[in-house]
Amino acid sequence: MKTFFEEKLNTSAFLGTLALISATSFLLVGCDKTTERIDAKTTEQPQKKPVSKIVIKVDETTGTISDNKRIIYLTFDDGPNRGTENLLKILHKRNVVATTFVVGKHVNGSAKQKKDFADLQKDSLMEIANHSFSHADNHYSEFYKNPEKVVEDFDSAQVILGLNNKIARTPGRNIWRLNNINVTDISASKLAANQLQIAGYKLVGWDLEWRPTAKMSLKGNHQQMMKKVDSIFLNDLEKTSRHLVFLTHDQYLTDDESLAELDEFINVLQKSNRFEFRKISEYPKINEILN
Repeated sequence: MKTFFEEKLNTSAFLGTLALISATSFLLVGCDKTTERIDAKTTEQPQKKPVSKIVIKVDETTGTISDNKRIIYLTFDDGPNRGTENLLKILHKRNVVATTFVVGKHVNGSAKQKKDFADLQKDSLMEIANHSFSHADNHYSEFYKNPEKVVEDFDSAQVILGLNNKIARTPGRNIWRLNNINVTDISASKLAANQLQIAGYKLVGWDLEWRPTAKMSLKGNHQQMMKKVDSIFLNDLEKTSRHLVFLTHDQYLTDDESLAELDEFINVLQKSNRFEFRKISEYPKINEILN
């Protein structure tokens, strides 16, 4: 697979022989008709492929990323739900970590949901975060009109989910409230989002969503999703450089085709050797907001 985002080393090379002649001195610099000036501050160890060298720029916001890899945060909303058990099987097959944003009222919605939540709690590959208690009962415009009730709803979910962290995602909205990111997709939700932030919640949205078809299965295929991942990184469209938050939902993972596509998507990401997977609690600066 073609790499879209290798960084170019700033060097200069020219052919020929450079000679400076004066009455008292003579200096000749050359090597096989190619001269290369190297800045001592950027000198690196020789690479196996000398055509291009990778220069890793360390950003205090994002931290060092080994081998110039990009970070993928796999996140899944609305669990425990149809497909939660299938999701865990895929994660274990590929041995990758992920984060599930759980809806409080789903925890005891049925015996199956109760069991799935217990499985999520004890699974070392999975991290649990808050996705509200009610999921706004799917009436999002009304829900966000009352900021105090929104905070109460998330507080109720915190208790039921037994969470120590206050990482959360708003239902029906792509909202970010971190110390260095403030994004509200629909302005009518801004006051509620601000109140959640004041209450200590760290709101995480997403950079890329795998949407469903009308039949509630994953739309498109893993090749299309890979193109979107590459495009986001190539055009620097992620909220934090080199960090991409990916979203889909548990309830889309019930048919064989959707399961196969998600599984292959993760497989291709792994085989490219260009990405690392992390839980959302490792997202840059996420732990620097006061609780």
